[in-house]
Amino acid sequence: MIAAPKQRTQLPEKTQRYYDQFQHLILEIQKRKLPSDLLTVINNRIETLNQLSDTDKALKSEIQKTQSKIVGLLAEKLKIVPINYYRKTWFVLGMTVFGLPMGTALGLSLGNMGLLGLGLPVGMFIGLAMGARMDKKAEEEGRQLNIEIKS
Repeated sequence: MIAAPKQRTQLPEKTQRYYDQFQHLILEIQKRKLPSDLLTVINNRIETLNQLSDTDKALKSEIQKTQSKIVGLLAEKLKIVPINYYRKTWFVLGMTVFGLPMGTALGLSLGNMGLLGLGLPVGMFIGLAMGARMDKKAEEEGRQLNIEIKS
């Protein structure tokens, strides 16, 4: 069983939004059957977060870090991901893995390195398409949590 995040009151508006999202994530995870070692890691992260006070200035960043670590663990170990997880991940990967090399090759072949930027939107499109396909597959296989993580 996953530990519940501590009830918090009087948080700043932005911090409250992150905390509400974190609580929703935990509720979605609780609907899944997880291995005990993963439950232990998640519970340890929640306990660490629960030790921070409501007035602690680092609370918002700690919520984000904890949430990111938990989502990363779920994706890595069980391939369980939130909505649009792969699309957001492949957006950046598409630009760096596909876009930059394409732009560099185009720039070098035409002798104008100013064309380097043309590869970025192409890579972005490839990344978005691959990520959307992977998200759809995760949804079809029942590996998608009913939450979209917003930053």
